[in-house]
Amino acid sequence: MVDVMTPGRPPPVVRKHVQIREYVRDLVQGAEPGSPAPSERELVQHFGVARMTVRQALDALVSEGILERIPARGTFVARARVDVQMRLSSYTEEMARRGMTPASRTLLAQHEAAGPGVARALEIEEGADVVHWQRLRLADDSPMAIEDAYLADSSVPGFLEKPLPESLYVDLARRDLMPTWGEDSVAAALATPEVAELLSINEGAPVLSVARRSFAGTVAIAVSRSTYRGDRYTLWVPLLRPNQPVTRR
Repeated sequence: MVDVMTPGRPPPVVRKHVQIREYVRDLVQGAEPGSPAPSERELVQHFGVARMTVRQALDALVSEGILERIPARGTFVARARVDVQMRLSSYTEEMARRGMTPASRTLLAQHEAAGPGVARALEIEEGADVVHWQRLRLADDSPMAIEDAYLADSSVPGFLEKPLPESLYVDLARRDLMPTWGEDSVAAALATPEVAELLSINEGAPVLSVARRSFAGTVAIAVSRSTYRGDRYTLWVPLLRPNQPVTRR
């Protein structure tokens, strides 16, 4: 169908920030994630507009997830967001399922006395010996999350012997303690200075906090607190009305 303009009616005026937005969108289409986007200064000079107009255009592309801003560096083609599905699987399994290369860096591995919260979650006595394993979780060499895992030492004797396990779930499976079900508590939070430094984000940036309690049968085997980058993760939760079967698309 041919779109014929009404006689005598002028063509619609495209706002400058929309022109700039679409210009940049076309420019970065197909570019590798992490590639630099045109700078605000370049766009101001190219279009002869105010910096505020250029910023409005770039803000829209950042909101769409096409661009991302990195403090003190500039604006770049955004990396794909990772959706966090509410399933009982390990971080390694989740990243591998998305075609990303998972990796971890141990920040802390030690024995501690169980505090009230950890003791209650693991259903052990307060002050009992627990293993505390803190790791920085990466995907394709980019920091994605900080995870603190706690396990009753009586359930995983020798866990901290060198070398440490490559995977928590693999080690638990070896002990016939693979988690079979669990419960998550999810909350929005803001990055503390320490978290911001580890995740390479701004202090006060939004993060996703997930507290998980995992069970092997009836045994509370592990409790963890994970802090995910809010700009890299989307929480995906399937919803179902009671007594209705799941229909996959």
